[in-house]
Amino acid sequence: MIKKGISFLGIFFLSALSLLPLSILYILADGSYLLLYHIFGYRKKVVRGNLLNAFPGKPLSEIVAIEKRYYKYLASLIFEVIKMTTISKAEIRKRFVFRNTELAEHYLENGQSVLFCSAHYGNWEWGTIGIGLNFSGNHYPIYKPLSNPVFDIWFRKIRSRFGNHMVPMRQTMRALTLSKNGPTSFSFGNDQAPAKDESHYWTTFLNQPAAIQLGIEKIAKKTNRPIFYLKVRVLKRGYYDVECVPLCLNPNETEQFEITEMHTRFLEEIIRQEPAYWLWSHRRWKHKPQAGAWLAQEN
Repeated sequence: MIKKGISFLGIFFLSALSLLPLSILYILADGSYLLLYHIFGYRKKVVRGNLLNAFPGKPLSEIVAIEKRYYKYLASLIFEVIKMTTISKAEIRKRFVFRNTELAEHYLENGQSVLFCSAHYGNWEWGTIGIGLNFSGNHYPIYKPLSNPVFDIWFRKIRSRFGNHMVPMRQTMRALTLSKNGPTSFSFGNDQAPAKDESHYWTTFLNQPAAIQLGIEKIAKKTNRPIFYLKVRVLKRGYYDVECVPLCLNPNETEQFEITEMHTRFLEEIIRQEPAYWLWSHRRWKHKPQAGAWLAQEN
């Protein structure tokens, strides 16, 4: 009961904070960067280790520079997510601009459904609500529920403000079945590590063995829905450009794991070009492959 009360108090505080203009929130973000990086060192060991392993050829000075840029961006991202509680449709459209949407929209306008693939790169939360504002048909983002049920309900409500139909990961197939009679878009963030007992496909990602989620490939091959990658670029603080890139238009013509390799390599190149905007504080490589499983993939 006490935990639930604290959660509601936290939600009240965050909702009130979201009423402030972004210009003020960014000032708070600057102060938060000092706390996150210099004072508390939030997951600094995880971030440093991930960067060193991902970029073994970079000198330490460059690793530290990326690290600082990441924490500065993370601080801004936190307050941008808080702002989602009250941000307007017009503000999202101005700050998160979609390009090259014509082909995906052509499918939707003709009664066909599509799949969107992206990652925890840039402001993926604004991107999620932006999809619903920029494409016709119903949008179903696949998400992992939060462990705190009070915050999970609140956050799901925020993500659904502009018409999204949020789908917990384990209910994806049910949502596909229920929505099959109309044009829909399902969006996936495929860069988080699957659970250890669900790590069935291993590959090399950023110079390290990594298990990759197979959800979007399984659904694409089952339904033959075209896949578009939403390539996010950070223009400046609070402004984003996202290109809708055709990744695979005929999934049934691909080999096993080919789609998974496609989106993994695509993301890898994005991160290599601008590494500071990916979620480095996530323990992405906490699971290790069993020797037999890894060797089987290598051979």
